[in-house]
Order: sequence, then structure tokens, then C-alpha cells
Amino acid sequence: MLEISNIRDNVDLVKSGSKEFYLVGTAHVSKSSMELAEEIIREVKPNSVAVELCEHRHSSLKDPNRWKNMDIVSVIREGKTYVLLAQLMLAGFQKKLGEKLQIKPGAEMLRSLEVAKEVGCQTVLADREIKTTLKRTWSSLGIWGTCKLIFGMLAGAFGEQNVTEEEIERLKSADALDELMKEFSKALPGVRKALIDERDKYLAAKIASAPGEKIVAIVGAGHIPGIKEWLDKDVDLKELEEIPPAKKITKVIAWGIPILVISLIVFGFFKAGIKTSISMLESWFWINAAFGALGSLIALAHPVTIFV
Repeated sequence: MLEISNIRDNVDLVKSGSKEFYLVGTAHVSKSSMELAEEIIREVKPNSVAVELCEHRHSSLKDPNRWKNMDIVSVIREGKTYVLLAQLMLAGFQKKLGEKLQIKPGAEMLRSLEVAKEVGCQTVLADREIKTTLKRTWSSLGIWGTCKLIFGMLAGAFGEQNVTEEEIERLKSADALDELMKEFSKALPGVRKALIDERDKYLAAKIASAPGEKIVAIVGAGHIPGIKEWLDKDVDLKELEEIPPAKKITKVIAWGIPILVISLIVFGFFKAGIKTSISMLESWFWINAAFGALGSLIALAHPVTIFV
């Protein structure tokens, strides 16, 4: 039986037997979230710090120049073009939002790992791999859902972003987040299952198995309710890591994306010069590093995506 108490804004203490879990809910583009994560780790001095990152996203955050070594041909040949689509369409959204709020998305995760090392804690990368999440997301969508998602990506990439830091802080409240999640579920229920619900379970299992009896978990605020629900339950990680067979629509997208990618880069070059093309690739890297598994979701420019 779990004992759950809210010890301060966006921080829950969950006790399970001899273990204590400090769940810190963050917004991925919030300076105050980064400060809160550091403060809790230093105060609690836990045995372990778990963060909402997978190996791929962690590597991307640690190596800002990784994008320069990217082999687009290999990406296409290996059938990862749907991931490329999600990330490229996010370029406009990510760049505008990052410049507006003056913080790189995911900075609180990277800072948490740095502070954990300073304090002497073990660290756990608790999220499911981006490739698995994206493949399960695409497989959950029909033709209409796929079209809806792609149009959402286009809107997120080229539309105006008016999110302010004050609005982000207000939306971190439980009631506001609950309403956002309900709204999002109605819009794209299949996307929510793979990108949010499944990852709630995955994160909960990884956090529950973290070394030591005192654990601090730094996760998007939108994951907190689900993690609390699954923290003391059995979760089949192998089932959540399975990659379903590709559907026909996915194969069509896989062939169509190379044309789209090349078109976008060529357009950027001839329209505004090489700097714009480089800027597009640079933005692509930061999207991949910070949002990773949520690439296609965040492209919808929906407020809930800042918290998961």
C-alpha cells in the first residue's frame, strides 16, 4: 500500500515499504523546473536519481555537435524516416519556443544528472527508447489519425507560438493538467496510449527498481498521476518494448519522407541560404535531444506536450 503526500508544489513523496520516492513534476521548458529539480536533489541527498531520458536522448543532450555527424542516407536506408519526419516538422516549433523562453527543452533533466553526480547519487535513465515509442505510436494510428498527426506537425512547425513562462507555471497545477490531458485524449487517443500511458508504466517500473531506499525522480508533470498509479504494480517491460509490424501507411510514409526531407533542406538553402539549412539541422538536433520519444506529439503544439 502506497502512502502519498504532496510536500510542496510539484513534489510528491510516495512511501512504499522501506522505500521513499520523491516525484518531481517538471515542465520541459521551464527555468523554475530546473531549479526545483536541483533543489530537491540537494535537499534529499537520495541514493538514486531517475530522469525521464533514454540512452539515445541522453547521448544527444551530452553531445551538442552530434547532428554534424548525421548520415541522412543511412537514416533513410535503415527505415527511420518516420522519426525524421517528426523531428524535422518540429524544427520551427522548437526554435521559436526555445528562443522565447530562453531555455533549451530538457535542460532540467541534464542538470539533474549533473547535480546527482555532484551529490554522489546513482543515476537511472528511466524512459523507454525513443525509437520504440515512435514505432508504437505510428502503429497505433489509422490513415485518418496519421493525417491528423502530420497536419498537426506542420501547424506546430510553421505556426506562431505564444506560450509564456507564466502560462507554463500555471498549467503545472494538477487541475489544469488534468483538463489538458482529457482534451488531448479526445483529439488523439491512440497517440496518448503509446506516448503517455505506456510510458507512465515504463517510468514507474524503472523508478520502482532504482537502487537504494531513497529515490528522486525527475519527470514531466503530466506523468506524475500515472507513475503514482503504477509504482507498486507489476509491469511487463518486455511487452512495452515490443515493436509491432509496420502497417502499409507506415511504409508509404517511409518512402515519401526522403522526398520531403530533401525538399525542405533544398528550399531552406535557396530561399534563405546555407545558414538557414544549418539552422534547420541544428534545431532538429535539439528537438531530438530534448523531446526524443515525444517528437511527433510535441509537433502538435498542444500545451500538454510541454509536461510529458
